[in-house]
Amino acid sequence: MEYDTLIPQDREPIGKDPFTFHCHPDVPCFLKCCRDVHLPLYPYDILLLKKQLGITSGEVIERYTELTEGSHPYFPGLRLKLFDDTARSCPFLSGDGCTVYVNRPTSCRTYPLERGLECTGKGGDIKVHHFLTHHPYCKGHFESRTYTLKQWERDQNLHQCNLMNDLWAELDAFFATNPWVGEGQAGPYQRLAFMAVYNIDDFRSYTQQHHIIEQFKLPKDERRRIQKDDESLLQFSFKWLESILGGRKRLLKK
Repeated sequence: MEYDTLIPQDREPIGKDPFTFHCHPDVPCFLKCCRDVHLPLYPYDILLLKKQLGITSGEVIERYTELTEGSHPYFPGLRLKLFDDTARSCPFLSGDGCTVYVNRPTSCRTYPLERGLECTGKGGDIKVHHFLTHHPYCKGHFESRTYTLKQWERDQNLHQCNLMNDLWAELDAFFATNPWVGEGQAGPYQRLAFMAVYNIDDFRSYTQQHHIIEQFKLPKDERRRIQKDDESLLQFSFKWLESILGGRKRLLKK
């Protein structure tokens, strides 16, 4: 099947040509996209919300997320848990807008663009595709402000999100090979993987309890970053999981 046939009708592939969009309080649809939405949350999104809300990753997961299907049958995903009201509103929505805007999830930050990642094969590179969405209710497309893809990514501070989500996509593509075959759904290794990628505070405690970081050859500065910084620990967790589950050996044992 040709790749182009998989693109939904309300998605338009974009390249270097500029697009028109501007969201602000004076557009009639303001905040409509913050209600009744299926919003996936990636591992880095949990870190962003944890930082913004000043709570643990476990509390973020318990209060604001629910399990959902992942990109394949072999590993679950998380999505934002909406308010149980008529409008099914985002829990971070106020009358003035988003209360977590500085550290909002990737999908909110990227909108009206969507970023698709295509795996080119086992061990291959990730190919990136960008699409412009066209939801009928959105009037931001009729505003006069224009952006190129690079300008939008810079304006929305997407560089680090894209970096972390690309690393996650590589690991998730490995999970799609079902590396825990034989242990069943939600078996011990799958539960360990879920904790390592989503609950960074519990994973930090796990690495300390089992002296995980000390088992590998790492430069001193990288080791210090992993021990102190959530983003560095998350990147380590991706490498560690693939190594222990039989994927590429991204870490060297001592």
